[in-house]
Amino acid sequence: MTRRPPDTALAEVERDPAALAALADLDADAAQTWLDALSAQFAAGAAELDAGPHFPHENLAHLRRAGLLSLTVPRVLGGHEATLAQTLRVVRAIARGEPSTALIFVMQCLYHVRLQANQNWPAALKERVARDAVERGALINSLRVEPELGSPSRGGLPATVGRRDGQRWILNGRKLYSTGSPGLTWLAVWGRTDEATPRVGTWLVHRDSPGMRFGAPWNHLGMRATGSHEVIFENVEVPLEYAVDLQVPGPANGMDPVTAVWMNVLLPAIYDGVARAARDWFVQWAATRVPSGLDAPLSSLDSFQQTVGRIDALLIANRVLLDAGASGAMPVSEAQAIKYLVSRNAIDAVQHALEASSNPGLSRDNPLERHYRDVLCARIHTPQNDSVLGALGRAAFAGHGAAAS
Repeated sequence: MTRRPPDTALAEVERDPAALAALADLDADAAQTWLDALSAQFAAGAAELDAGPHFPHENLAHLRRAGLLSLTVPRVLGGHEATLAQTLRVVRAIARGEPSTALIFVMQCLYHVRLQANQNWPAALKERVARDAVERGALINSLRVEPELGSPSRGGLPATVGRRDGQRWILNGRKLYSTGSPGLTWLAVWGRTDEATPRVGTWLVHRDSPGMRFGAPWNHLGMRATGSHEVIFENVEVPLEYAVDLQVPGPANGMDPVTAVWMNVLLPAIYDGVARAARDWFVQWAATRVPSGLDAPLSSLDSFQQTVGRIDALLIANRVLLDAGASGAMPVSEAQAIKYLVSRNAIDAVQHALEASSNPGLSRDNPLERHYRDVLCARIHTPQNDSVLGALGRAAFAGHGAAAS
């Protein structure tokens, strides 16, 4: 079944005065108190979103009213201009409550943190997208993955094609894993021109553009509420100046250092939040479960105490790694290791809880099985484990060679 994305044109944001006051200083205790309440509120609806699956429109509206969808927009344009450490604090709270919402939010933050520094965008267009986030809570995300190509991080040219037609472009193609697509206002579509020597770049498409529709719906094991549907573009008209960053393809240089650090901190922070929610459920369950043959809670057993100890040790390591990355205490060359280690620790932590809880942990009446399905999705994000480990290994051998010579 195919359908056109629903009309979600945003009116002016109706601000939440209490949230704005609490979040005026993101480092203050009042901000953390508000974020803790947000976690609890989002957690209360997480199971229903997963079961549908449904898109977290209400969660995003809550973030919109609080002014958080412009968290990384520069202050001069009306945003918070949050630091990485401040953004991490917000992501942790959202993820602990509902991780699909957190992933959509992270993509918004990552896009805006570097948008204004991109010299290949027209200044007026950059400002329009930024002010749209501030004034209307408009969401943006990159659409890059394709059915035939797979992840563009592995190389190759996109099959999505922009054809010049006078003072406009005509865009055709399809994108997979389009996170947040039911709620996006701006879709930054990676494609290539139909020129004899093709150029690759981004076509910025507004969600109200005729010719856009949904294809295959997102139907994954975990992170089911992200709305990462297939999006199809059929003769979509794009203004000439909305094709940005068009360049002849060359050797991949990877992302810029700032984006690399932000991404390798914020993405695994989502799954660390999932693991912490799983840990909290397991502790509560073990502390209240009293088998008739034991006449004491499971938490009184040394084996359960050691299980929680293992989980907490993994999560302590995650906290140290994420805080180090957010504070700039780790070099850019090691940023990928944060994503690898935090993700692995989060998965291991949930697996420990699942193994110890046995059937209750696997029951769909309890949240642990959902946390497990969600945390496994940590592995799919760029950079994948083989790329991370290969890069670290090559650096080690290069260092050895340099020292030897």
